[in-house]
Amino acid sequence: MWIEQEQLEIEMIKYIDEDGKALHTDSSIEKEKLIEMYTGMVKARVFDVRAMKLQRQGRIGTYAPLQGQEAAQIGSAFATGEKDWIYPSYREIGVSLMKGMPMEKLFLYTMGHLEGLAQKEANVFPVQIIIGAQYLHAVGGAWASQYKGEDSVSVAYIGDGGTSEGDFHEALNFAGVYKLPIVFIVQNNQWAISVPFEKQTASKTIAQKALAYGISGVKVDGNDVVAMYTTMKKAIEKAKAGKPVLIEAVTFRQGPHTTADDPTKYRLTDEETQWSKKDPLVRMKKHLIQSGIWNEEKDKKLFDEMDSSVTQAFEKAQSTEPSQLKDVFENIYQEKTRQLEEQQLQAEGGNRP
Repeated sequence: MWIEQEQLEIEMIKYIDEDGKALHTDSSIEKEKLIEMYTGMVKARVFDVRAMKLQRQGRIGTYAPLQGQEAAQIGSAFATGEKDWIYPSYREIGVSLMKGMPMEKLFLYTMGHLEGLAQKEANVFPVQIIIGAQYLHAVGGAWASQYKGEDSVSVAYIGDGGTSEGDFHEALNFAGVYKLPIVFIVQNNQWAISVPFEKQTASKTIAQKALAYGISGVKVDGNDVVAMYTTMKKAIEKAKAGKPVLIEAVTFRQGPHTTADDPTKYRLTDEETQWSKKDPLVRMKKHLIQSGIWNEEKDKKLFDEMDSSVTQAFEKAQSTEPSQLKDVFENIYQEKTRQLEEQQLQAEGGNRP
């Protein structure tokens, strides 16, 4: 029997439409949680907008914006537990903030300060620049967690472009074979730098790739924070039961790939306009107002508070002393090896012991 793509019918999970209207009645999320998720989205958006401005002013280094992907990040991160581990790429600012990373640490990272990678406040691994490598790291972490009998799940994030890397396929294959407690999240933001999704893969969806590796796959509206949160909760349950999950979060990168990119050279304005109507913050705000638990006054107050918090965080980061050479050697192992001590001595101009 031939297996053809046409046999697959993959429906996208959605709980809230573009007008903020609830599409399901089986979502019993408390209003406090809804507000907390929206607060996390606003925090990420305000940080992101400020970071873009600071980079253009030359006050921080190259930056990868997340605007438009707040729901995919906040909804999934909000569903994780305190013991769960996050393995991010360079765009998961929202995830890191939701997991408790201080904003000043994220600013320090963009300034090239080593303290920005010393993420001790939350179970978030250092930012991974190599495309797809974090998937393999997450698999290793999940395998270790399984071996030690820990009650935790590893969560790895990647973009649609990263699914073309060998690391992506190796990670899913290993997870499927060893039935690891892991959730793979692909934020399909439609563009891998200047390469559109339809040229990235011949598959109709990314979610269907899970079938080849014997794991569960699901496609979610990545601009619907409620859908992301609800789906992620179920995915974590599956992962803890030895059933790895691949989530395709369909969303859109509103800004450039990084501040070194110019999307006007490859993306049409009409596409951006269409996706702007699906903005995750606008959608969630409408939903909260329609639910009677939010209003314009509360919204303005929240944005003002977050703007003030971002200002304070940047000022704190800016006043931090620059990293020193010795810091490079102090943040590798808990206890330095003899080889590392020798390298440090040589680097600092000393003699080899």
